[in-house]
Amino acid sequence: MKTIGIIGAGSMGGAIARGLLETGYVRPGDLAVCDPKPEILQAIQSEWPAVTCVTSADALCELANTVILAVKPYLVAEVIDQCGDSLTDHAVISIAAGVTVTRLHELLDPLKARVLRVMPNTPALVGEGMTALCSETTLTSEELTFARGVFDALGKTVMMPERLFDGVIAVSGSSPAYVYMLIEAMADAGVREGIPWADACRMAAQSVLGSALMVLNTGTHPAALRNAVCSPAGTTIEAVAALEEHGFRNAVMEAMHLCAEKSREMGKETRNRRR
Repeated sequence: MKTIGIIGAGSMGGAIARGLLETGYVRPGDLAVCDPKPEILQAIQSEWPAVTCVTSADALCELANTVILAVKPYLVAEVIDQCGDSLTDHAVISIAAGVTVTRLHELLDPLKARVLRVMPNTPALVGEGMTALCSETTLTSEELTFARGVFDALGKTVMMPERLFDGVIAVSGSSPAYVYMLIEAMADAGVREGIPWADACRMAAQSVLGSALMVLNTGTHPAALRNAVCSPAGTTIEAVAALEEHGFRNAVMEAMHLCAEKSREMGKETRNRRR
């Protein structure tokens, strides 16, 4: 039996697979990956020949006792249906946004499969992911310890009740996209000032990374850290004033609110959908 299998090796599933292998938490010979696109599987096997790659979800479930569902939310029910009895008595970890624990139980309880809902993000690929694990889980304590270890190997983890998961998706699941937009805008501003784009992008990205580490490592409120950079009548306060004038914080908060609302809508859709 393989230790773990991943159904769906796209953006997030691929990040999890590569993160597990890069960190050594799972040996290549103990990982099975399923994806309908042969080129994705070929790319994985070219780096790690010992990884078992299949195009059939039920074949993967025959190999793995812990299965990560890394497919689009609308495909979850279809994939579980394809797996059929091969998922019986498995530990199933779902990363599908909006697919609730209740919905997962509806789909998996007939197979006596145990369930954990998680919400990771793509920085898992570089070992700096942020993953929320749902505290309403039916995994055994041993399985939960292993599952948390999977995502600890990819960054940081936190246990959260499901009622907060729509907010989790806004704050960490989708947020790398916002940060990339910020870095791009900062780099473009550097180019406007005459800095070569590659240098401007590296400077912007490193500044974001360093600022994030300041928050994490010092435990200081972000507002206090911001104030420490703002000298009276200086350059930084001019930039901060412009951001405030253009509604920077409100734009971020509204965008994340809409992200959470979309997650709530998706949850309602999956609850109303039946096989």
